[in-house]
Amino acid sequence: MFIVYAISSSTRKYIYVGLTANLEDRVRRHNSGYEKTTRPYLPFKLIYTKAFPNRNDAREHEKYLKTTSGKRLLYSLL
Repeated sequence: MFIVYAISSSTRKYIYVGLTANLEDRVRRHNSGYEKTTRPYLPFKLIYTKAFPNRNDAREHEKYLKTTSGKRLLYSLL
């Protein structure tokens, strides 16, 4: 199972969208500063998740969430 997720910075206007098979570990890595791309925006809160049975479907949804309309959807959740 693959999970598409979005995390939001608690200190700045920034949403990161990603794809993982282990959500708990992935969010922990973001919040510990291990990931270079998200380190400047610490700390994060999980705002969105959706599970998919295969990687291809998950990747398509991840791509959508990175578009302007997908980001609008995510910002509406804040």
